[in-house]
Amino acid sequence: MGKQFASIEPNHRAFIEKQHIFFTASAAAEGRVNVSPKDAAALRILSENQVAYLDVTGSGNETAAHLRLDGRLTLMFCAFEAAPVILRLYGRGRILPRGSDEYAAMLRSAFDDKERAGARQIIVQDVELVQTSCGYGVPLFEYVEERSTLTRWTEARGEEGIEEYWQTKNARSIDGYPTGIEESLKKVTV
Repeated sequence: MGKQFASIEPNHRAFIEKQHIFFTASAAAEGRVNVSPKDAAALRILSENQVAYLDVTGSGNETAAHLRLDGRLTLMFCAFEAAPVILRLYGRGRILPRGSDEYAAMLRSAFDDKERAGARQIIVQDVELVQTSCGYGVPLFEYVEERSTLTRWTEARGEEGIEEYWQTKNARSIDGYPTGIEESLKKVTV
């Protein structure tokens, strides 16, 4: 049976901080549901009811489109080692576009003013509900290391190449919804 909590408690925080990966889930009222893996090193717990992650370039930008339309966002963490548990953060998300004052302030305060290669936006989630469940069906995996593929790919493209990629591959969701990346590019280049 799952247990529900109004906020991120200290034991939840400790569990989240041990993870190497988390998953985001979002959807608009119509269209496809999106689930994406994220590097947990990009996640910051800002308070007991707020988290943020530095979002990097991907093949799509579904979460951004969904947050602009609806705002619902779920983050899920699974224990792939040690005791089995699944932890979900339910809430509402918003985008801090790269180049905005909010992005710069969050980058300074939560990410030591360091962008990762390919950083395109920061996603902030206001957590409304924390739920834990058993995780008995989650297999055990051994963590080996982070992949450097995205960093190498991003660095090889350079800033202009990444911005061009965002315009062609990240400007609209697979259902055709705008992601807002074009507006953030205007702020960066002005």
